[in-house]
Amino acid sequence: MKRRRVAVTGVGVVTGPGQGVEDFWEGLTKDPGKGPFTIDNWDPSALIPRREARRLDVFSQYARVAAHEALEMAGDHGTAADRSGACVGTGIGGMQSFENLVNAVYHSPRPRPSPLAIPMMMGNAAAADISITFGFLGPATTQTLACAAGAQAICDALRQIQWGYADLMVAGGSEAAVRPASIAGFRVARALSPTDESRPFDVDRNGFVVGEGAAMMVLEEWDQAHSRGADILAEVLGAGTSSDAHHITAPHPDGDGARRALEWALEDAGATPEQVGYINAHGTATPLNDAGEGQVIASIWGDNQPLVSSIKGTTGHALGASGGIEAVASVLAISRGQVPPNVGLREQDPQIPLHRIAVEREDWDPGLAVSNSFGFGGHNTVLVFGPAD
Repeated sequence: MKRRRVAVTGVGVVTGPGQGVEDFWEGLTKDPGKGPFTIDNWDPSALIPRREARRLDVFSQYARVAAHEALEMAGDHGTAADRSGACVGTGIGGMQSFENLVNAVYHSPRPRPSPLAIPMMMGNAAAADISITFGFLGPATTQTLACAAGAQAICDALRQIQWGYADLMVAGGSEAAVRPASIAGFRVARALSPTDESRPFDVDRNGFVVGEGAAMMVLEEWDQAHSRGADILAEVLGAGTSSDAHHITAPHPDGDGARRALEWALEDAGATPEQVGYINAHGTATPLNDAGEGQVIASIWGDNQPLVSSIKGTTGHALGASGGIEAVASVLAISRGQVPPNVGLREQDPQIPLHRIAVEREDWDPGLAVSNSFGFGGHNTVLVFGPAD
């Protein structure tokens, strides 16, 4: 079977910088100050009835609202239910529900845990809820590759359509882990910024700041999208996935796994490095990640580097949702002809060999955009998007 082309026909976002695509896009230019970067005044009642929302962890609520926006943007796709599916990435799942369960069991004089505690906290709850809500009878899967989960979910959805298992997939990531337990865990692991500032690639970067949210995109078989006159935002050209096989938290010292994922993604897309005009970097603002990612980009592009930026200066590190959020930012960079800025960068680390970090929103002639996602455990996923030509 010939590999089928895949279009992006809708995107949806729920993040600290903005709820909804327009607010998110504008929010990417603003310095949010100190983190953690939370979604304030969350109220999904316009789309999720209150009684129903009480049966969903917040990460599932984020995912459903983002999926609704993406599907609304995609329009009337007319895809058969058994040819439609969902793939959602999450690093932690229902952390709030987990905390509530622990408190009910261990810290209540009369333990009465919710009978819905397990289905609310399980990682696959968001993908299941999207399938149930929108009546998708095709693949419904979940990726839990830590910070690469959202990107890997998009990669898996891409393969489902490329090889004919589905015609439409809602894919992305969701996370609601700005909770006392997860913050404490990251804090003792010395992964977080002690000053709660997210400054990717800066000489004074000192760790990441936790964020939260969800981002979903509608992937659709190209001919179907084109024939119905859909507004195609971008094309998903390829993806690459690798493992460092090195350490549970630290990246490979020479970036070997990240480099292979990048090279395989370009090969899968049938593209050369020279065709890439923008890299949405993983850029966590940790000393090891930013140094290693910079070295990998320099090793592939040399002195002829594309524009590079990390949006984690505004979104924070949304863990399993970050790959989905950054993939949507990459698609918007293509469809709107602008690269989002690397907020938080005051003085670039001279040891990071990146020559074209976008410190402000920059216009560009949209070519290929690469989105990097690297996760604890040594998981690396890279996505390649192109204009809808």
